[in-house]
Amino acid sequence: MADGQAIRGSKVGSGPAGEAERGESAPRRVVSYWCANGHESTPAFATDADAPREWECQRCGVPAGRDRDNPPEARRTEPYKSHFAYVQERRSEEEGQAILAEALERIQERRGR
Repeated sequence: MADGQAIRGSKVGSGPAGEAERGESAPRRVVSYWCANGHESTPAFATDADAPREWECQRCGVPAGRDRDNPPEARRTEPYKSHFAYVQERRSEEEGQAILAEALERIQERRGR
């Protein structure tokens, strides 16, 4: 750059590398998790931390557990519902018509009709 604003002598990823500059890593342990599709995930945890009972599979996203022969079942996800769909679950068609008639009546009263 002509105006002298460029950072010279550095590149992406340059800087101190290795444990000597960053400090010592905490001791870790690797825990294996298996999903219903047979995938194995092996996250590392600090030795003094409690590993969770379930972990999300890194390949397919379903829950994975520590027992290889008995993995947790995939959770059933409900499709997106609109506000109107939830209202329809709570109200019958007749109730909806009655509420609509009351609202229209109130509007007409306010308008002086």
